Amino acid sequence: MRDVTKNAIQKTKVAIIGAGFGGLAMAIRLLQSQINDFVILEKTNDVGGTWRENQYPGAACDVQSHMYSLSFAPKTDWSKRYAEADEIFSYIQDITEQYKLKDYCKFNHEVTHAEFDENRNVWTVEFKDQPTLEAQFVIFASGPLHVPQIPHIKGIEKFKGKVFHSSKWEHDYDLNGKSVASIGTGGSAIQYIPEIAPAVKQLYVFQRTAAWVIPRDERKYSKLSKFLFKASNIYRQIHRSRLYWSNESRVVPIVQPQIMKYGQKLAEAFIRYQVKDKALAKKLTPDFVMGCKRILISNKYFPTFNRKNVELVTDGIQEITANGIITKDGKERQIDCLIYGTGFITDPRIYLKHFDCVGRNGIELKQAWKDGAESYYGIATKNFPNLFQLLGPNTILGHNSVIFMIESQVNYILQLIQTVDKTGTQAVEIKPDVQDQFNERVQEQLKGTVWQAGGCSSWYQAADGKNFSLWPTYTWKYWLETRKVNVADYNFISTSISARNDAA
Repeated sequence: MRDVTKNAIQKTKVAIIGAGFGGLAMAIRLLQSQINDFVILEKTNDVGGTWRENQYPGAACDVQSHMYSLSFAPKTDWSKRYAEADEIFSYIQDITEQYKLKDYCKFNHEVTHAEFDENRNVWTVEFKDQPTLEAQFVIFASGPLHVPQIPHIKGIEKFKGKVFHSSKWEHDYDLNGKSVASIGTGGSAIQYIPEIAPAVKQLYVFQRTAAWVIPRDERKYSKLSKFLFKASNIYRQIHRSRLYWSNESRVVPIVQPQIMKYGQKLAEAFIRYQVKDKALAKKLTPDFVMGCKRILISNKYFPTFNRKNVELVTDGIQEITANGIITKDGKERQIDCLIYGTGFITDPRIYLKHFDCVGRNGIELKQAWKDGAESYYGIATKNFPNLFQLLGPNTILGHNSVIFMIESQVNYILQLIQTVDKTGTQAVEIKPDVQDQFNERVQEQLKGTVWQAGGCSSWYQAADGKNFSLWPTYTWKYWLETRKVNVADYNFISTSISARNDAA
């Protein structure tokens, strides 16, 4: 244990790391439970998380607006079924103002080290350029999609043009009349590609793996709908419930891949309908089972390839020159700008490489996860008392809204904090055998799903193929299993004793 407590200038009950959806949701629920002793630690200078970072052209959500908002802090005037980034970011700013959350924020506080003091049952949190903080509870709310994935391509250091990642979009750079290369065909790329294609002189889309893309419901909400959402909470809740169960039905073909082939046939027909050139349509059709990778939604992506100034490049990149890209067939394409649409690093063992988190007995979190990230319901991790996570291992979704999962986790964490207070103990830790049995069950449930048997690799998986990201079944089951803490699953700890269950 490093001796940093003497430098601590502030103590708090709860330290929330990250001011995105998860961190703000946790803060609101703490306030609603009359817990005011907390801080939100944000590495940048504003709230918003993913929606602060991703402001590229066409950025939008793949989940319906009314499902991608907090049930306890609703927005009634969403403009359309699937909101764009600026509207989501405005919503985040609005709830931040409504609950005065900036009063609890410490901006420009990038956490570099957190360590649990077993003698006092508290966490010390260190920052890049700020004084140390001491907290009883620490909550990771940084999310899994915040560290850009930048592939190393031979010769990139020679390139004289503009280079940026979609999450760090250079809005001051004028793409008009430029020759542009876009690498990647993930969720961000399929949104910005149709937006920039009309402006650029030439657009080269470098595709390593084709993506399954299905139609998007772009309907706007009418004035009457907005009025009813505002006037009747029941009407809004019914609408949200309908969206939830509609999304939830999508898990059926995921857990029963034999059903997915019917949906896949429709998706193939969608490609053939939107792309005029048959050979091109074939290149844009994935060769793996739909759902194995993230299913994307867009009405604009495929028609973009009908444009004369857009070329789909499926040959691998050999190297980059000062002014272009050479593919493995030897052809060089001259470009002015290179855009990475390559997504994010999702394995926490990699994206947490600059952050050390030390639990009991000097165990470091990345080392604890050396064989793959694991926790209990994506929330609690053995050997790390009073450390909780939002959207932790195996709680990301491929079919419904992660906001639903966040709300379930926030309420669960709140119960744990309240139970520690109620029992007069200082800390709570998941029992190792409980966590191990839970993860064995999760991995068993993943077998036979399209995520494990779909014939592809994805960001859902670690390099060794283990799926550490996705919840393997229905979200209503997750809600049912986490709506009430089972105190028998935990050890409650005080400075004098470690109470096993008798704390309840």
